[in-house]
This record gives sequence, C-alpha cells and structure tokens, in this order.
Amino acid sequence: MSESTPDRVAVRKTYKLYVGGAFPRSESGRSYPVTAPAGEVVHAAQASRKDVRDAVVAARSAFAGWSGATAYNRGQILYRVAEMLEGRRDQFVAYSSAADVDAAIDRWVHYAGWTDKYPQVVGSTNPVAGPYFNFTLPEPTGVVGVLAPQESSLLGLVSVLAPVLATGNTAVVVASQNSPLPAITLAEVLATSDLPGGVVNLLTGFTAELAPWLAAHRDVNGLDVTGATPAARADLQVAAADNVKRVYVPRDQDWTAAPGLARLNAFVETKTVWHPIGV
Repeated sequence: MSESTPDRVAVRKTYKLYVGGAFPRSESGRSYPVTAPAGEVVHAAQASRKDVRDAVVAARSAFAGWSGATAYNRGQILYRVAEMLEGRRDQFVAYSSAADVDAAIDRWVHYAGWTDKYPQVVGSTNPVAGPYFNFTLPEPTGVVGVLAPQESSLLGLVSVLAPVLATGNTAVVVASQNSPLPAITLAEVLATSDLPGGVVNLLTGFTAELAPWLAAHRDVNGLDVTGATPAARADLQVAAADNVKRVYVPRDQDWTAAPGLARLNAFVETKTVWHPIGV
C-alpha cells in the first residue's frame, strides 16, 4: 500500500533591504504588503530612519573608492550590470513589460559609455592671459539620495540611478513604494556584478516617511526628488538647503525618450585648476 505524498509548500521569499553590499532586514522589523504581478500578496521590508542613516554611512564609505576609480573602470562595471540584467531578463519581464526591460538594459549601456566621455564633453582647457595652464573638469558631488519614480519602477529607476553612478557618485535609493519588486531584483543583480558594496544602497518602504530624513541628512550631498509628490518637493528642498545640497527637480519625464545630459549634469561640481607653465 503506497503512502500519499503531501502537497509541497512553496518557500516564500523574504524581501530585504540592500545596504553596503548585503541584504539586511529593516532594523525596525517592519514590513508592508505588496501585490506581485501574479496577484499574490508578498511583504517587502519597510525601512526606517535608522536604515537611512546606515545606508548613508555605507555610501560615504564607498565614495572614495568609486569616485577614485578610473572612468573606464566605472564604465566596465556599469556595462557588466547591463549584462547581468540581460541574463535575468525573463525574471524582470515578470515585473515589467519586455519593452521596458530591454530599454532598461540599453539605458545601463548608454550611461556606461558616458563615463569616460562626459569629462571630455563638459571639461575644457581655458585660454588665460599669463604663463599658466587652466583646466576645468567635472567632479562627483558625493553621496546622492535618489527618490525613484513611482510609476516606472524599472526603466525609471535605472534612468535616475545610472547617471548618478556614471559621474562617480554613490547613491541611497528609495524604491517605488507600491512596486518595489523590480528594484529588489535589481539589487540582486548589483550584488552579483562587479559593483563594490555600498556604491548603491536600496531601501524599500514609504517614500513620504524616508524622504525627509534623506533631505535633512548632513552627510548627503545631493537629492533627486523625482519620486516625491509635487506637494512634498518644496518641503524637501527647504530641508536640503540646510547643508546646501544639490537638488534635482525633474520636469515631466518620458522615460522612453533618449536621455540627454541633464541627469549627468545634476550631481557634479566644476573644478578649475591653474598650473604654472614649466613647473
């Protein structure tokens, strides 16, 4: 007499944060329900103020190595992220349309190509009166807080994150509140690529709760308010002014359109150097 085999119970995935190259739980222990594409309800970690602070510390620790890497090396790493994303294309298509996934892959490649070309385009050798060389070069701002767009949780996310990395900044990203699964899966891609831990730190949770802490944090040098509501943007700009953060406020955005230089220009500082000729 054969024994009946019990039905197999699927192991539910625990969705966590991505901070410092690791996947910790929120220090608060909180989570919130998210509806997955198949209709099932899953839970994502709900980040807290402490998680924001931890993410900023990780981003600051990674800044010297990332900004000090050659532009060519940064480009190769971003290109590797595109390769890894393409390798998991079917998984991403489950969360977004095939067209958006393909566009997101192309967007990584686009900004990978800009890493060693951007300084040549916006930098210059300046004519001056006197025995001096005079050079103007762009340098990364530092740690950038990114509020990812709510309505385009993959292509929009890549479009706001990739230019921050291409110009040598590190990032603390607040993912789309209602559709965080593409961002969580992207974090898995970043963790298995050549991107150093801490260069990207990804938080899931409530944008309205986390954004003010990023805006007011004195060790954050820039803030992209794309994912904030229009009503909240003014308050975030006021909070960011306390330590003179650069704040990027986007216009109406078509994520499928070819990106220009606006986001590459958003978080760089222009440095001009004088050097005596013959010394």
